[in-house]
Amino acid sequence: MLEESFFKETEEKMKKGVESMLRDFSNVRTGRATPGMIEKIPVEAYGSEMPLNGMANISVPEARTLVIQPFDRTQIGSIERAIHKSDLGVSPQNDGQVIRLIFPPLTKDRRKDLAKGVHKRAEEAKVTLRTVRRDALEKLKGFKDVREDDMKKAQDRLQKLTDKIVGEVASAADSKEKEIMEI
Repeated sequence: MLEESFFKETEEKMKKGVESMLRDFSNVRTGRATPGMIEKIPVEAYGSEMPLNGMANISVPEARTLVIQPFDRTQIGSIERAIHKSDLGVSPQNDGQVIRLIFPPLTKDRRKDLAKGVHKRAEEAKVTLRTVRRDALEKLKGFKDVREDDMKKAQDRLQKLTDKIVGEVASAADSKEKEIMEI
């Protein structure tokens, strides 16, 4: 029988693809504001680029409002410029101490567009999973000392693993779509 490490390694590769998709989903705007929407925005500061969450505290005082409180107030202008450059579609309100981002409610058309984007990203994740499966199958075929029935069992196990993780992707995409379509 094949080593368990082969299946663990394949599952880890598949899960990394799912984790990447989930990180992308956290950046998709829903009806509520979340720090994940802005925390990775690159900010020019101190001669280099840093993610916003490395320069400020981000809080959610209300459902559609984010408050950004810089660790160093002299960088508030840099943070504001970075937000303007990003494709958030909101104007930051700077009072010299903190920056407020107030997100308008999403229109029905915008919600549909976001849902399409979620499903497109889920489809990309599924392609990644199928690529990992294909590579694992090629690796399986490279094993010379495996009996034919053990090879068939390994291929079936690999397919079950792929189906399980594809199901997780579909479930996450459906969940995110429901979140987006919520009013």
